[in-house]
Amino acid sequence: MSNFITGLMRFRRGPWEMLATFIIALGVFMLMQPFVIWAFTYSFITTLIGTVMFIIVSHFPE
Repeated sequence: MSNFITGLMRFRRGPWEMLATFIIALGVFMLMQPFVIWAFTYSFITTLIGTVMFIIVSHFPE
């Protein structure tokens, strides 16, 4: 856990890509669930933010 936080603080690719992937997965889950309308409403923007974040952090050093 401390390596993950240290990687985030030092802008390393691995932890930031993991976080971006989690945000994308969260957006897809929000899109597919039929129960909470606000989650469905914000699912596209969540997925979009995760995708843009993944593109940006793929340029970080390893």
